[in-house]
Amino acid sequence: MDLSSCYLGMTLRNPLVASASPLSNTLDGVRRLADAGVGGVVLYSLFEEQLRREAARNARLAEAGSEVFAEALSYFPADAQEMAEQAGAVREPSPRQYLSLLERAAAAVEIPVIGSLNGVTPGGWTSYARAMQDAGAAAIELNIYFIAGDPRIPGTDVEQRHIDILHRVKGAVTVPVAVKLSPHFSSTGEMALRLDQAGADGLVLFNRFLQPDIDPESIAVVPGVDLSSPREGRLPRTWISILHHRVRGSLAATTGVDGPSDVVKCLLAGADVVMSASALIRHGPEHAGVLLDGLAAWLVRKGYTSVGEVRGLLAVPADADQADYERAGYVRAMRAANNAPGPW
Repeated sequence: MDLSSCYLGMTLRNPLVASASPLSNTLDGVRRLADAGVGGVVLYSLFEEQLRREAARNARLAEAGSEVFAEALSYFPADAQEMAEQAGAVREPSPRQYLSLLERAAAAVEIPVIGSLNGVTPGGWTSYARAMQDAGAAAIELNIYFIAGDPRIPGTDVEQRHIDILHRVKGAVTVPVAVKLSPHFSSTGEMALRLDQAGADGLVLFNRFLQPDIDPESIAVVPGVDLSSPREGRLPRTWISILHHRVRGSLAATTGVDGPSDVVKCLLAGADVVMSASALIRHGPEHAGVLLDGLAAWLVRKGYTSVGEVRGLLAVPADADQADYERAGYVRAMRAANNAPGPW
């Protein structure tokens, strides 16, 4: 059975990729994921805010160093992270520690290790992608996590920000770059095409924006991170089926991948790879074997010998009018719901 897949120009042993999560923030975690059988792993994200904070700290130390003698080095100002550590708080991994982990992980496993950059502005932090490449990243996943909370920001500005950040990162590296997209654009398909034309080597569909809740007892906003459910996989599969024949770059499906059938559905829609984090967190890294064994069993049962034979079988046909195609599916679904037995 041939499970090999191509993603971002790389040949993977199978289409299952462990997406960025706490599972990949240690060398042992990366090894466990690789041993469990995944075809690739995305390291946990390095945030723009971390890079800006370190740059500011280095600038302060450099300024202090120009005005004191060596004997006074112990009086260098402590940054917020250092003071937090002294107060007993958990220290956030530094960018240097991130690069160290990336370098060690890339040397320790035989599967591609992809670096992840998370940011919202087209600033100098994007040049850090080069440091990731030099540390051994096989590719860069660009996670542009931006919520336009200011209602005065035009949609065109939000979209252009994505293009500008992509250009900055592409200009800094030679390895492939994938963009992890939000579904919340006025025209998601057009945005995908623009990024594809701007040089994105792949698109990851979709990012999950964190949605805080309200606690009525404490009368406070409560932040939280919920693991995804299989039902959430319908949205990325819908857009992947639309884009499959219409973009040059790779397509990665993420969100809602919990069981083998979810992997199969994503491939049938046209995904080049299928990413999972919530299921691997919920069931453990070894769950990767369950997903892959289930995929292989389905292929055998249906008479296929490779993943390539089923990829995109249910994608929107290349010559179809996407709007008409989707509208027809909507009408069929509504008619089926109306004819379903009650009570309502």
